Order: sequence, then structure tokens, then C-alpha cells
Amino acid sequence: MSVTERIQNQLASDAAVLYMKGSPEFPQCGFSSKVVQILGACNAKYTYINIFEDPEVREGLKVYSNWPTYPQLYIKGELVGGCDIVTDLYTRGELTSMLANAGAVQ
Repeated sequence: MSVTERIQNQLASDAAVLYMKGSPEFPQCGFSSKVVQILGACNAKYTYINIFEDPEVREGLKVYSNWPTYPQLYIKGELVGGCDIVTDLYTRGELTSMLANAGAVQ
């Protein structure tokens, strides 16, 4: 299976998928930590992928998404963005409704 197919399968596994450094319990960068906090404030239900555990996905996702940095949040298989965009959407009150519309709220 190619890295693109693996990424597509990961994105199909849940309505919301976060590619991050570390885990929600132990984020390994401030940006990942902030996105996890925001998703928690939204009561989001999501799958996370620790990019440090899979170098092939870490590099392949940069090409797949045309987005060079992490974290990367996807809702319904579509890239939402990184920390700045997620923070902005949350601040404007849009992220919670995006997650709810996708069925990704507990």
C-alpha cells in the first residue's frame, strides 16, 4: 500500500483526524498542544496520528496536503489547517459547528 493510500485510509477512519507531534496526553510541541486543547474545548471526537511514529506518513502528508507543517487537522477528509487556522476558527465560533456538522462532537 502506498503512503497516499495509507493517508486516505487514515482520513476515512474518522470524521476528524489530527496529525500531530506526540499524543493528546503528551503533545510534543506547543502548536499540537494548543490544537488538542481547542478540540477538547469543542468536545471533539477525533483520531490522532503521531507523526513521530511513522516517518513515511510524516513526509508523505506534506506532499498529500501541500501543507509543510504540523499539526494538521482534517474534517471529513478535508484539510482544515494548522494551529493558527484552527485557533482562528475556534475564536470565531466556527470550529465547533464544523465538527458538529461532521458528527465529530461527543
